[in-house]
Amino acid sequence: MRRNEEKVVPLKTRSPLDDQLDRLTEGTLSDPHQVLGPHDGVVRAWRPGATGMRLLPEGGAAVEMTVLRPAGVFEAPAAADAGPYRLEARYEGGGTYVYDDPYRLWPTLGDVDLHLFGEGRHRHLWRALGAHVRTHEGAHGTAFAVWAPSARSVRVVGNFNQWDGRTHPMRSLGSSGVWELFIPEIGREDLYKFEILTAAGHLTLKADPMAFRAQHPAHGTASMVAESDYQWTDDGWMASRDSTQNVHAPISVYEVHIGSWRKSDEYTYYTYRELAERLPDYLVEMGFTHVEFMPVAEHPYDPSWGYQVTSYYAPTARFGTPDDFRFLVDALHAKGIGVLVDWVPAHFPSDEWALARFDGTALYEHEDPRQGAHPDWGTLVFNMGRNEVRNFLVANALFWLEEFHVDGLRVDAVASMLYLDYSRKEGEWIPNRFGGRENLEAVDFLKELNEAVYGAHPGVTMVAEESTAWPAVSRPTYVGGLGFGFKWNMGWMHDTLQYFSKDPVHRRFHHNDLTFGLLYAFSENFVLPLSHDEVVHGKGSLVSRMPGDKWQRLANLRALYAWMWAHPGKQLLFMGGEIAQEREWAHDRGLDWNLLDDPGHKGVQTMVASLNRAYRDLPQLWQRDDIPDGFRWVDASDVENNVLSFLRIGSDGSQLACVANLSPVVRHAYRSGLPTGGDWREVLNTDAVEFGGSGVGNAGTVYAADASWHGLPFSAELTLPPLAVLWLTPSSAGSQG
Repeated sequence: MRRNEEKVVPLKTRSPLDDQLDRLTEGTLSDPHQVLGPHDGVVRAWRPGATGMRLLPEGGAAVEMTVLRPAGVFEAPAAADAGPYRLEARYEGGGTYVYDDPYRLWPTLGDVDLHLFGEGRHRHLWRALGAHVRTHEGAHGTAFAVWAPSARSVRVVGNFNQWDGRTHPMRSLGSSGVWELFIPEIGREDLYKFEILTAAGHLTLKADPMAFRAQHPAHGTASMVAESDYQWTDDGWMASRDSTQNVHAPISVYEVHIGSWRKSDEYTYYTYRELAERLPDYLVEMGFTHVEFMPVAEHPYDPSWGYQVTSYYAPTARFGTPDDFRFLVDALHAKGIGVLVDWVPAHFPSDEWALARFDGTALYEHEDPRQGAHPDWGTLVFNMGRNEVRNFLVANALFWLEEFHVDGLRVDAVASMLYLDYSRKEGEWIPNRFGGRENLEAVDFLKELNEAVYGAHPGVTMVAEESTAWPAVSRPTYVGGLGFGFKWNMGWMHDTLQYFSKDPVHRRFHHNDLTFGLLYAFSENFVLPLSHDEVVHGKGSLVSRMPGDKWQRLANLRALYAWMWAHPGKQLLFMGGEIAQEREWAHDRGLDWNLLDDPGHKGVQTMVASLNRAYRDLPQLWQRDDIPDGFRWVDASDVENNVLSFLRIGSDGSQLACVANLSPVVRHAYRSGLPTGGDWREVLNTDAVEFGGSGVGNAGTVYAADASWHGLPFSAELTLPPLAVLWLTPSSAGSQG
């Protein structure tokens, strides 16, 4: 060799395995199963912080593993057909930890699941994504799966790995955007989140969008592994509910905010199970057919009342476990009470640990704030144009119906979904592809939602809170409708409360507020709502909005309810309305049940119960709610006397007369037309003494003589009590006109 000739030392060739192991230790390997677990006669293991490891084959001798990377990668030889094994990790100081290797197992998701999800058609998505306790390839543990298509890597962190994101990297299942990992020996009530490395290199910690249980908001924001062992007892109810919730059935709904209906003390909520001991019996006593719960899905912020949801698949932990909520629904069904739940697909909060920019991108929401941010509520808007997002929501609706046996959903803020310019100024919204303001993607979503729900469960009901003149909200999609079963009649609510808030001396100038609604009463299947929205934000309680002294306010409230129950449409009353709650509702205190010590308030409660019993017994009030043939004005024009009267007509032609005297003056010998002659029975008088009234009335019956009046062949002279409503039905001996 010449003196100046240098010896050439060949560089060590790096293998693809080296690159993969580097990315594993750096936390950027998208498929750790490629290198970990059994591979070509070796087993590789990953345990950050371990100083040594041993392979523990089932039925064989322990094998010391070789260090491949000081960060915690080890390897040991193994037979190509090696069976189950465990790993023993040693740590500085002498501690050891023995565990089953997650990376020896096949994926828990199949191609069909991923294909359906990509198309937006996985109707039972919650059975694929989320956290599921199961036995997989002989190992008992929890399967985790999450959608995060733009993430560089995703890891499962929790109390089981000291929240160390290095320990359990997940594998990407290709173009689906789904990440998956089965972790043996993880089970019920373990806390977890997903640690996501975004494309921009940022680490974020996210709760599971599909979590079935969440940590109590007072304690944290983690998701919790859930496993139900609840045994339902409501088979009879579930088989028969088709006949209890349609437009031709009596539906009278009591709306409840669980946290403030009653409290054990000033600071303590009733739990789901405590509520189950009290609420069903109360609803039976009051005669309501259904209860509607304000949102029960998990939400971090109490003053949102549940309308800013962070865990769509988890009942709030404030009141107990998911099985405790099942117990409540079961108890209500046992008493014959249907259960509706408020559901919020229109928007979601921007909390950084929840859905917002979930994988570092606008995944569930729109990127452009003109589409993706809600100006009123400081929330984000779902991107309905994305298959997976629609799938997330449609499956969620089915989840509540199937997993919790709820009988229907009241869909919140539908109007905000239908219009791109909802609550936006010019320049703050983007027109649709035709240049219009209709949100075509949201319209398609709502149709798909209702078709999916009614297709799978024809006996449930979907109710839209929709406040605009959008046509055919509660008409089938095959005739161009949105497909809902019912729509809240916000126009009726506004006009009716406006009328009743006026002093009677001025009501003649507002007479049309009570009559106008009949011009469109049959254009939709309506629910008449006196909801929580009418007793908050400085509006006061219902009784506080009535004019006059206390006696008159209570009388006006009783008249309002009897008018409402007789009007075409189903009824919804927010809790407290039945006891004439005087204070405005507040989410952080219970109702003022002590008011029932006052005979006037007790009388209102007694009357609401009587209303509900009479309503259920009188098919004229609900059989033909959806067609004009079920209603006829008797006199809609007696403006000077503040008197209105109409007929409700059953499918068999039976009739009920409703006569309202909305002045404080007794009307003696007031002649009203009636369709049949003979005795008519006073089945309801809101001025009855037992209701807190003055006792003015017609001694139980009136006689309809052969004297035409109001275009009807018979008529009767009535005594109309002050600020009161009468319901009259003909006796069986009445002659026909």
